[in-house]
Amino acid sequence: MSAEAADPGAPLRRRSRPRIDLRRLGRVALRGPVSRDRLPDAISHVAEAHRAHHPDADLTILRRAYVLAESSHRGQMRKSGEPYITHPLAVTLILAELGAETTTLTASLLHDTVEDTEVTLDQVKEQFGDEVCYLVDGVTKLEKVDYGAAAEPETFRKMLVATGNDVRVMSIKLADRLHNMRTLGVMRPEKQARIAKVTRDVLIPLAERLGVQALKTELEDLVFAILHPEEYEETRALIAAATGPDDPLETIADNVTHTLRDAGISAEVLIRPRHFVSVHRVRRKRGELRGTDFGRLLVLVGEDADCYAVLGELHTCFTPVISEFKDFIAAPKFNLYQSLHTAVVGPEGAVAEVLIRTHRMHKVAEAGVVALGNPYAQDPAAPPQTEPSDERADPTRPGWLSRLLDWQESATDPDTFWTTLRDDLAQDREITVFRTDGGTLGLPAGASCVDAAYAQYGDLAHTAIGARVNGRLATLSTVLSDGDTVQPLLAQDTASGPSPDWLDHARTPAARIAITGWFSDHPDEAKPDPETADATGPGAQGEPSLEREAPGGTAPARSRSGPRPTGVVVDDPNAQVRLAGCCTPVPPDELTGFVVRGGAVTVHRRECPAVAAMQEIGRAPVAARWADGEGRESDAGCRVTLVAESFGRPRLLADLTEAIATADAAIVSATVEPPSEQRVRHTYTLRLPDAAGLPGLMRAMRDVAGVYDVSRAQHPAPTG
Repeated sequence: MSAEAADPGAPLRRRSRPRIDLRRLGRVALRGPVSRDRLPDAISHVAEAHRAHHPDADLTILRRAYVLAESSHRGQMRKSGEPYITHPLAVTLILAELGAETTTLTASLLHDTVEDTEVTLDQVKEQFGDEVCYLVDGVTKLEKVDYGAAAEPETFRKMLVATGNDVRVMSIKLADRLHNMRTLGVMRPEKQARIAKVTRDVLIPLAERLGVQALKTELEDLVFAILHPEEYEETRALIAAATGPDDPLETIADNVTHTLRDAGISAEVLIRPRHFVSVHRVRRKRGELRGTDFGRLLVLVGEDADCYAVLGELHTCFTPVISEFKDFIAAPKFNLYQSLHTAVVGPEGAVAEVLIRTHRMHKVAEAGVVALGNPYAQDPAAPPQTEPSDERADPTRPGWLSRLLDWQESATDPDTFWTTLRDDLAQDREITVFRTDGGTLGLPAGASCVDAAYAQYGDLAHTAIGARVNGRLATLSTVLSDGDTVQPLLAQDTASGPSPDWLDHARTPAARIAITGWFSDHPDEAKPDPETADATGPGAQGEPSLEREAPGGTAPARSRSGPRPTGVVVDDPNAQVRLAGCCTPVPPDELTGFVVRGGAVTVHRRECPAVAAMQEIGRAPVAARWADGEGRESDAGCRVTLVAESFGRPRLLADLTEAIATADAAIVSATVEPPSEQRVRHTYTLRLPDAAGLPGLMRAMRDVAGVYDVSRAQHPAPTG
């Protein structure tokens, strides 16, 4: 069983397998003579395992739950030929060995009664209370998980919601699946494969995220044996061949034991064999396996400080492999896991991986949320709730689960839900970024500012135009790191929409579903046309431009609701007219236009490279000129794109934006390319009160220290 039960001050000793062994349940006696003052013989194993973790537990409720379950399932048989009661007993024993509290075990014994017998939820509630009833009801809603591939997406959606409301529901379901996987051999091979694939794609990642490693590792091995039988047999043979008296890990473990004893550190040094899938992964990574690759050393201590003391001794007395060091105590994993990881070189160059953790950390590493007991139990010291709430505040619910619960409501299509669920569960690391208001956002590793915008603002993020990351202007495609401070910037124009390119940068289901949904509602915007690439200025296609509010003015945002008045006249008086964002013509530039998708006319400067490109593909130009009277741009000012070439230096961006504001210009968008050879390229789309002010603006920008050239844009804005 778990090393948590060991006394931290006990003499040093080593056991061969500290991982919780969940395979010990055999065929239990169905019914023995039962008296009122003791438990039925059939659940004596459950009682023993439960008391090992909870010595003061009241087992009376377990007795009553067993009696109801046995009488209800009497006469029912499993496909293996065993009486059905053996299944809830096996599931309950799995949870008892993990350290589940009494309420969870009671619900586990009853988890199939409402689904498969005449027992009703009202009866369960009357005899065992609201909590047990809640758990049984939650598990009952998941019982169709094995019935047909078409039902799986909706079933797992229910599973997700049930998990969010009470993580103990998922704990029972995982134990239920583990016992079913153990006895899967009686089913047809094709059904075994289907169940194994669903287990691999969804349940194993959920077990990992809930931190229940003991369940996860056995499920992985069972799936491995079904889906990859030849590789499984090869791995089994390798492990069998490596088992013997000359285990190099034994020698290193002895040296570590003596080193820690001499340093006065009370610790338990164990050899932790790798499970089949772990050995297989190491073999694929390294090719030929070393003798130390079949296991790792596990050092258990009493306090957090002792973990670092052990680490110091190991790195002092052995040669450490620095690249293998990871500190998951200071920065726990998203699934509650805490441990120090390192590797040391032993005699004859053998390298051993070492895990260092406290007994408490080890229990949580093995059992995850199951080890935390009842997360909803009322703290006697806490003030009573004055207002009842239907929302169950779950202290064990991590950020990833909250995100899943949020986006599953938006994923109305079952296929979208199913695909997105598997993609999200495949993410194995999470980062935390800070909001400027002091809040935090939990995001998967690799998330971008697009993800942060949707995580913070939901559908309002459709109008995102950029971000500040750690106080600096950044593009929406910027990948965030753990600990960054991010401030998404939104346009004031609520008609703005996302870009298809955002899907290339979105990692979270919430962002992807929201973006995809927007384009489903706006099908004309879903596929940007190359000939309209410059139609609405930088950012129109969602290139990672940066539109922001500038000092002294508000930045008009790009809008997908139609072009603004341009002050330009074309041959067709009914055509919508847009000024091209690639060259941003202003009076008195000479103009030419082209009809683009939807009948609109995009107007360019005649010397714009896009004009030649359009003519090369056979597009006929449309005559265009500046209006002399009503509708002229002067009412709203003119818009222009400038490119500033400069040498990199601190405060360059601030000085440039100040110069622009001083010239009475407002920034519509800005893109700053990554420095190259100490040179930086800035592209600004600006709005001026009048085109006459353009020369003065360009001079003011050139006067900024470090800027060596400012020119009108002659090409599409860079994509960052």
